[in-house]
Amino acid sequence: MKNKVSPIILTIVFAAIVILLVFGSRMFHIIEPGARAVIFKPYTIGLDVENIKQPGLAVIAPWNKLITYKVKEQTKEETMDVLDKNSMSINMDISVRFNPLYNEIGQLHEKFGVDYISVLVIPEVRSAVRSITGRYTAEELFASKRKEVEELIESETTRALKENHIEMRALLIRSIQLPEQIKQAIENKLKQEQEAQAYQFRLDKERSEAERKQIEAEGIATYNKIIDNSLTPNIIKQMGIEATLKLSESPNSKVVVVGSGKDGLPLILGNN
Repeated sequence: MKNKVSPIILTIVFAAIVILLVFGSRMFHIIEPGARAVIFKPYTIGLDVENIKQPGLAVIAPWNKLITYKVKEQTKEETMDVLDKNSMSINMDISVRFNPLYNEIGQLHEKFGVDYISVLVIPEVRSAVRSITGRYTAEELFASKRKEVEELIESETTRALKENHIEMRALLIRSIQLPEQIKQAIENKLKQEQEAQAYQFRLDKERSEAERKQIEAEGIATYNKIIDNSLTPNIIKQMGIEATLKLSESPNSKVVVVGSGKDGLPLILGNN
């Protein structure tokens, strides 16, 4: 006699199939690489900030909610109108790169929610930009202090975001736009300063060359003076004799008369 399947078992299997069909999409979730998730449990502890779900399959109760966050590096670009130290309006293009801290997305969601970029990141960037640029003139922002300003903005934004579970990767000033007449005036001033520096460089070079020649001339004069003071008549005669003897060794020399020249120096006769 064949075994019959218990009606209770059939009922359980049927109920399980119905539950899977109805609630499957709420129970089974795939967390993509570069993402993390937290679970909101409305009937027990609420938001589970400690249990961070890693990439892969996540199974939750159908009455709970899985909240996914991208933790890959993200880039946000902002165009802002700010005031310089003299209350001059300046247009700046800013790029900021950041990502949520992997293991702190629970706290991030609890404080700011999934819209944290517009609620947290952008306001903090804008606040830092306005605060820092207000300490400098348009000329400094446009030319000499641009790198310094960029580093200060990045430092202040990094600190503010890290306190709120965001890691700052980089902040860049893409461009600074000034009123055309101000920009032209600054460019003219910079050009004049560069020309003045080039002229000063040439003057310094010529002055250095003149000093070098003067030192060289003084050295030669000192050398000649020492030689003049050291050349006695006897030394000069000795040098003349030595030179004459060397010349006498030439095949063109014929007769050497010793003591017949001026001051008793040897005399060479009969050269070809």
